[in-house]
Amino acid sequence: MKHLRLPVVLAAGALALTACAGVGKKDAGGGSGDQSSAASTPTGSLKVMGFSGEDEVAQSRITAFKTAFPGVTVQNNKGDFDAQQFLTAVSSGNPPDVVYMARNLVGTYAAKGAIQPLDDCIKNAGIDTTQYREAALNEVKLKDKTYGIPEFYTVSTNLISETALKSAGVPVSDIQTADWDKLEATAKKLYTAKNGRPSRIGYDPKMPDFFPLWAMANGAELVKPGGEPNLNDPKAVEALQFTIKLINDQGGWSNFKTFRDTFDLFGAKNQFTKDQLAAFPIENWYVNVLRDSRANGLKLQSTPFTDRQGQPISTIGGSAWVIPKGAKNPNAACQWAKTLTSKETWHKAAEARMQTVAKDKSFFTGLFTGNKVADDEIKAQYLKPSGDAGFDAAIKNYYDVLDKAKSLNPSPAGAEIDAAWKSAVAKALGGSVTPQAALDQAQTEAKAAFDKASQG
Repeated sequence: MKHLRLPVVLAAGALALTACAGVGKKDAGGGSGDQSSAASTPTGSLKVMGFSGEDEVAQSRITAFKTAFPGVTVQNNKGDFDAQQFLTAVSSGNPPDVVYMARNLVGTYAAKGAIQPLDDCIKNAGIDTTQYREAALNEVKLKDKTYGIPEFYTVSTNLISETALKSAGVPVSDIQTADWDKLEATAKKLYTAKNGRPSRIGYDPKMPDFFPLWAMANGAELVKPGGEPNLNDPKAVEALQFTIKLINDQGGWSNFKTFRDTFDLFGAKNQFTKDQLAAFPIENWYVNVLRDSRANGLKLQSTPFTDRQGQPISTIGGSAWVIPKGAKNPNAACQWAKTLTSKETWHKAAEARMQTVAKDKSFFTGLFTGNKVADDEIKAQYLKPSGDAGFDAAIKNYYDVLDKAKSLNPSPAGAEIDAAWKSAVAKALGGSVTPQAALDQAQTEAKAAFDKASQG
């Protein structure tokens, strides 16, 4: 089975941002190419960076571009985005033409002048930005300029092992995130240990990666509307304290992480089929992975991840296409970004996915993109009852939260803010500092980065 997965952006990428003295704010929006010609038919070579997708969804869209623009030779290195490699290429004057990167990094690279604003590209190529989800488009804007074209759109919900719940006599409705005291009690009921170490995690809060989601669930805004960090908001501190308590109830971070690291997340014998996990929040791509596990006894259930008032929420993940400073073929890059994210191309991707589904005698789990128009049409055309109520509930929960999900506000120090909170959460989980002290330090570091990025 081919799986739809998003590229992983290396956390070390934020540390590389200062490595390129040749990329400065005074260069912001620069580039050797002229996007004013973006409406003309592109030719020549197109160097693509950061796009490693080789499944049918990616290949069908690459084919769509090559068919539309046969005069362009596509050179794709197929590796995930590498910040150091990217910035070195930009500073050396030999950048790729178009780059696929996580949307939360766009503000930082825009502020440093490593990528170009795409407003002329959008205008001259006739890109209809109303087709994209507003939250995704907001992530790629800085100071009223647009620096990226949104691609995939990931949201989260709770996925649950019915087998684990039945063994502990816990109803599905108890897997909820509105009442944190009740969630802690439920996790304890579902948790099992052997020789003092975890043998089944009751509820995995997915720390450290899901810290922004827990902070949001508690009403914290980690990045203010102007891009200023707010990492030590009391509600964020409380969220970190709670998730650490949840983990400490289930063996403590060292034992918890060691056990979790044994999970074969993408295998047929994964944490659900081996009864190593009862429930956790995870992104929408994972239901596509789990379909094969039904043959191994997986009985899936799902509940929405909600805020403390019981309203479904999610943070947003996903990438965008950007054009670097100094791109040699910005015209082709613009058309690439337009083509790969258009409604028509996403329909071709959905057709390719359905061919795979038919071949595997499986079912469609959804295609979640930054293009709302495409998503709505594809859902209406292809999403049918699967015959598995648990999978149907999970897919519905993902679709239901799409328009309610929120991104962290864009910031000229987006990558540095990301690195700061990840470092803080890691320290707090390890017990070397308190959550308050860890987030206080992270706020100081992130605020310094924000102030520096905002100067001039």
